[in-house]
Amino acid sequence: MATTLTRRSFVGLTLTAAFAEATARQVRAQTGSGKRPDFAFVQYHNQTADSSLHKRLVEMWAAVNKETGGRVETQVFALNNNIPGSDPQALKMLAAGEIQFFTLMGGVLGTLVPPAEVQQVPFAFRSAAEAHEAIDGPLGAYLREEMTAKGLRGFAVGAFDNGMRQITSVKRPIVVPADLNGVRMRVPAGQMIADTFRAFGAEPITTNSIDIYAALKSGKVDAQENPLALAELFKLYEVVKYVSMTNHMWSGFNLMAHLPTWQKLPADIQGIIDRNVTKYVRLQRQDQQKMNDDMRGGLARRGLVFNEVNPAPFRAQLAGFYATWKERLGTKTWSLLEASSGRLG
Repeated sequence: MATTLTRRSFVGLTLTAAFAEATARQVRAQTGSGKRPDFAFVQYHNQTADSSLHKRLVEMWAAVNKETGGRVETQVFALNNNIPGSDPQALKMLAAGEIQFFTLMGGVLGTLVPPAEVQQVPFAFRSAAEAHEAIDGPLGAYLREEMTAKGLRGFAVGAFDNGMRQITSVKRPIVVPADLNGVRMRVPAGQMIADTFRAFGAEPITTNSIDIYAALKSGKVDAQENPLALAELFKLYEVVKYVSMTNHMWSGFNLMAHLPTWQKLPADIQGIIDRNVTKYVRLQRQDQQKMNDDMRGGLARRGLVFNEVNPAPFRAQLAGFYATWKERLGTKTWSLLEASSGRLG
């Protein structure tokens, strides 16, 4: 049966090919290699160029380039190369093979791979280390199976760290659940995180990471929630006053490959990439934990006011939320979560 190539699809393929060739030239210029690689890839992520994620991804792909003798060259783009639509658009590009590697939080990934939202169940993990153990274990293995069904390839130790999320606010600290009532809370894309704050009476407002500063400064939102490192990297300390240490959720960046691209790679190259992913994920987790720990003192010196939060009243108010999401995510996903977190709800 003949394949019909429309003008639109022809233009799309032409642009993709041109982009890949331009990328290959840029990578060869960066590495000083005049040799055309066997495989030229693009890696997107949504953090800044001075983030631990960017630095370790650049080091990781440099190591892959060296170990493959220049056969693999990958250009890493911070802030998703400033594409319109940021993470959701980059996810579509990954699924279509327009980019080959991407890191993404479970909440946004859940729009394509619904069980991935389990990574952001509120108050499931007490620390980033607990979350890493779960994501590196049976829960993560199951999520990778679900990614495969959607044309993505996950990695056994492939969740870079963002950290435990805290609430930074403009008007008042968050001490008890009632303090969230009526608060316009900036959240990333993803149904679970929006539902979490609705359960406390807040109004979730979705923006991309790069737009958080402007949303806080303009008054579009009253607060945002992220690990402390983000408050430094995106200079949120200029527009917020209070930091409430809620530790309400863990978040990380799942490294994924476009599955058909991955399947075409020789086994030796797959092995080199897998090994380096594990190495640099672990290094970045250490970096990020140290940065989040150090940020408390740094942000306090900038004048931000910190307060500790007892999680028990918040968790108690989420009983209905847990019941709803257990049904949505399915018994298998929830059972794998509770095997790591303990019983929820």
